[in-house]
Amino acid sequence: MSLTPPNAGLPFESSPDKLTIQTPEQTALDFAVAGIGSRFLAIAYDVLIQFLVGIIVGIFGSIGLGVVFAGAPRAGMWAAAILILFYFVLYFGYYAIFEIWWNGQTPGKRKVGIRVIKDDGRPLTPAESIGRNLMRIVDWLPFLYGVGIVSAFLTKGNKRLGDLVVGSLVVRETSLKELQPVWQTSLATSTGAAMIAGSGPLGAEKLSPEEFLLIESFLARRSSMGSALRWRMADEILRKVHGKLTIPMGTTMSAERILEALSCERRAAGTYS
Repeated sequence: MSLTPPNAGLPFESSPDKLTIQTPEQTALDFAVAGIGSRFLAIAYDVLIQFLVGIIVGIFGSIGLGVVFAGAPRAGMWAAAILILFYFVLYFGYYAIFEIWWNGQTPGKRKVGIRVIKDDGRPLTPAESIGRNLMRIVDWLPFLYGVGIVSAFLTKGNKRLGDLVVGSLVVRETSLKELQPVWQTSLATSTGAAMIAGSGPLGAEKLSPEEFLLIESFLARRSSMGSALRWRMADEILRKVHGKLTIPMGTTMSAERILEALSCERRAAGTYS
């Protein structure tokens, strides 16, 4: 069975709880799709947080407004406007703000262990996160995410309207941690291990999943590149992550060899995220 999202243009294979993406680098990425139950449990956590914060701010805000209005009515009008703006952000900006800040997660999603990503496995941009969450206004209709539930039942990947609009997917966090794109041969592995042993840890554990995937993608497709492009891309990727690394002074390793060593070090530690 195949699933082709509107924006990705990449081949997909899916099952009720699994999605396999074949990337342009010919690397298969398996994602465990979040079920409807886990998604709405996450929403329940988030709604509870919104409700509690709203109640606490409402109590203290009402007391404060009363004091301000009694002493300075004009200032009280501004304070009331600020309070209204706060509630607007709390209920309409909460999801977008956290998904941008936490790379696809809200407190509820983090609690349940799920995350929003693009249909092609990449993170959502801020604009996509905002667009996705604006559709909650429609998904909520007629009440309690009625439209969203129907959409999730009728679409592959349990997608609500917001997911369909921006081409996003909610997956289990464990599936991101278990991604294992393969590029190296046993020779490359031993070479990278020798590099690490000679220079000490490079700090591969500090790389984000996206940065590690970028390195893996380059290593997987470098053999098809011309020497000039290959050198330039390796150098650009290394510059992108250099600030997180501990590279010995005076190292003679090329950018490409450092990327190999980073991949081997990360795999040896058994971590991806």
